[in-house]
Amino acid sequence: MTLTRYAFVKANWHAEIVDQALVGFSELIDPSQIDIFDVPGAFEMPLLARDLASSSQYGAVACAALVVDGGIYRHDFVAQAVVDGLMRAGMDSGVPVLSVSLTPHHFQETEHHIAIYKDHFVEKGREAARAALMIGKARAAIAA
Repeated sequence: MTLTRYAFVKANWHAEIVDQALVGFSELIDPSQIDIFDVPGAFEMPLLARDLASSSQYGAVACAALVVDGGIYRHDFVAQAVVDGLMRAGMDSGVPVLSVSLTPHHFQETEHHIAIYKDHFVEKGREAARAALMIGKARAAIAA
């Protein structure tokens, strides 16, 4: 039996926080089954997710990013474009593309906020892993 492989795409913006999603994901899915891909920021995730999902190499693609209000652009528009793009990548490829993309309303780069979001991203990574495994199981049952 061939083990299912998973792709994990993570944005490098706020990497100290975002990388924690991979920690949580790896608690439930063996790290040897995970291929890790880095992108500059959230906006670059949908294109790579689509390519990975369309490659027929992965049972699911998980994407993690933290989109914060930088005061220069409307972060909510960026977040919406990312989530829409990830959903489209999954629908077009037929492979689950999971989002661990968070957009806090009032993120501040303080030790307190960073600690809260690091913990939250670990849990969100676990949730993405559970979703990947559950969807895989359901799709296998349908195919049987």
